Amino acid sequence: MTCGLKVYYVPWKPFLMQNTLPTFYGTLPIVRTILIREKITLVHGHQAFSTLCHEALMHARTMGYKVVFTDHSLYGFADVGSIHMNKVLQFTLADVTQAICVSHTSKENTVLRSGLPPEKVFVIPNAVDTAMFKPAPERLSSHEIVIVVISRLVYRKGADLLVEVIPEVCSLHPNVRFIIGGDGPKRVRLEEMREKHSLQDRVDMLGAVPHAKVQSVLITGHIFLNSSLTEAFCIAILEAASCGLLTVSTRVGGVPEVLPDEMVVLAEPDPNDMVLAITKAIDLLPHIDPLVMHSRMKKLYSWHDVAKRTEIVYDRALRCSNQNLLERLPREIEVVPDIHLTTKNEDTWDSSADESLN
Repeated sequence: MTCGLKVYYVPWKPFLMQNTLPTFYGTLPIVRTILIREKITLVHGHQAFSTLCHEALMHARTMGYKVVFTDHSLYGFADVGSIHMNKVLQFTLADVTQAICVSHTSKENTVLRSGLPPEKVFVIPNAVDTAMFKPAPERLSSHEIVIVVISRLVYRKGADLLVEVIPEVCSLHPNVRFIIGGDGPKRVRLEEMREKHSLQDRVDMLGAVPHAKVQSVLITGHIFLNSSLTEAFCIAILEAASCGLLTVSTRVGGVPEVLPDEMVVLAEPDPNDMVLAITKAIDLLPHIDPLVMHSRMKKLYSWHDVAKRTEIVYDRALRCSNQNLLERLPREIEVVPDIHLTTKNEDTWDSSADESLN
């Protein structure tokens, strides 16, 4: 590809959500071949749920390479999936050279989940291509307020909240219309809501929107609505703001860090609070200048700035001293849970133990 970028397509079939089957050494031969052939000096892995990321980082450290890890999401501590994933993360990142998170909330979450020293974790936000996401050439009429939603229609993105919020907003504001772009298992619920409340002429369902066409959808609206229940950063908000839309979003994760207060109206992930936030945003619309908002986004978020800050992390990683396998093993063994098995002896068993278990 251009600019010296080379892409390898690893011939492993995905088995779940584009992830390959987890193995300890299955990818070692091909990862080793690529690292040696390309004379790699540093390996950068992304996303906690990427099998290839974890295996590549582990193999790279075993071969003596410096490694950097970037986490893009927030995960919990109580559900079964998060518990197991956090243990894998602790093992993989026990010897990571440096790490990057996309927000301060994301950094706190990653440090707690992985046990990484905070001084090893840097915050570098995402950015937006402002040359691609531009406002409409002419300012839209304010006679009809258009609220745009572009998101995967899944539980985590708050699709169930939309089912409750949209009818209430349409009832309170007769001049409001919704455009919903995206697809997912919750699309059926939104279509049922539209039928139930007879909102076919006020709620447009576009289905899946290719990224190249997102800007053309955004510039048809005045307000961008984000109803996510968890979000480490939310780049969709940047794209909407760059197109000159006022944002209404749930106050979750790293979202409050993304935009200045005058460019976003935050609400709790509660239908009533979101309806109030949308009403507030409608009142603020006359004071919003899309071109001014676009100019501010151009200064605030730039991929060139992200590249410079990432390069600083790379330089810091390359200056770190190398350690051999024997020095690294104790840290990795520490995160492997100990399993203690006790056999019950009929003669010496303490009945109080049964009571404590109960």
